[in-house]
Amino acid sequence: MNKLINDPANVVSDALRGVADAHPDLRVDHEQRIVYRADSPVRGKVGLISGGGSGHEPLHAGFVGPGMLDAACAGEIFTSPVPDQMLAATKAVDGGAGVLHIVKNYTGDVMNFEMAAELAAAETKVAVASVVTDDDVAVQDSLYTAGRRGVGVTVLVEKIAGAAAEQGRSLAEVTDVARAVNANGRSMGMALTSCTVPAAGKPTFELPDGQMEIGIGIHGEPGRRRVPTASAAEVAEMLVGPILSDLDFTGGSGVIAFVNGMGATPMIELYVMYHEIATILAKAGVTVARTLVGSYITSLDMAGCSVTLVKADDEILGLWDAPVRTPALRW
Repeated sequence: MNKLINDPANVVSDALRGVADAHPDLRVDHEQRIVYRADSPVRGKVGLISGGGSGHEPLHAGFVGPGMLDAACAGEIFTSPVPDQMLAATKAVDGGAGVLHIVKNYTGDVMNFEMAAELAAAETKVAVASVVTDDDVAVQDSLYTAGRRGVGVTVLVEKIAGAAAEQGRSLAEVTDVARAVNANGRSMGMALTSCTVPAAGKPTFELPDGQMEIGIGIHGEPGRRRVPTASAAEVAEMLVGPILSDLDFTGGSGVIAFVNGMGATPMIELYVMYHEIATILAKAGVTVARTLVGSYITSLDMAGCSVTLVKADDEILGLWDAPVRTPALRW
């Protein structure tokens, strides 16, 4: 295992120290492992928090800042943060308008965020709502979930709901926006290599040369099938076909098309993939209104990519275009 680490047991803590050093506009609670926007709580604004196991960077800490999240809770690698972290974040970001929890559909995350919401109700007067993302069309259930996994659409939910909160919308309105994005989003991913969890020191699964996994999850969960490696055009068909079969993406104001790297795939390959995906969408009569290409929800050092489409209306596109200022996403 060749990695730029000190001690496998301290990877998350060391990384959070780096986040604090690199981004003085964030505030890091190292004891609780929570990253805050420096000016939180913002009075009168709905607070947004998310979190999950580490190893998916820049998700979630990279999306803390004006226009997106108010706080992100970091768990150990691929392990959910605990309810006490989420409760502390909930209390800290409440500016009087309530707090929205954005939760990827993994059993530990869902259970712990639910427990945190119950604790908040019992101990505080903070109004808490939750949105669970479940956009992965690859499988109905997985090793970690009941129902579809929450993957790439989480990034778009955080951006678009964050913009709605920044506009001063109510907790109910921000929650409705977040749920609409999730309901209109679908994703599917693939892997060319396994990832290596530092504490394990070896690949999570074996993937022989000349083979790839279609429908992989962001923790290395098995996908739909293992097939011989293929061209980018063929891989794009394998990813986009199931997405288009699951939801009608024609009409409306077009789609937000998100091509995501899994951690070890260079931009040149992601743009090769985007060209193939755009070609497929054009042939299918799907209009691309906005794009995002890059590594935004990763699986450590896994090579591969995922595709997310969100069917949008003018309101969703306006919120997508709204200013955002975070370490990993800003315009």
